[in-house]
Amino acid sequence: MDVVKLVIQIVYILVCIALVVIILRQEGKFGGLSGALTGSSETYWSKNKGRSAEGKLELITKYLAAAFIVISVILNLKWW
Repeated sequence: MDVVKLVIQIVYILVCIALVVIILRQEGKFGGLSGALTGSSETYWSKNKGRSAEGKLELITKYLAAAFIVISVILNLKWW
């Protein structure tokens, strides 16, 4: 049982490091003054964001965040 917990902890640390790196690589979400005045950010970039590198980073962030939460719950179970 200790070996399994050790492996899960190593995976947890790798997920944490990857999550920090991916989040720091993303661009800011500020719309600037034009976004504040118009209230809309419907541009070509925002419509095709899923196909870009930024869209892929956002998707990876969601998966890593979900893995972080699941592994955190698993590590905090009392049956270890």
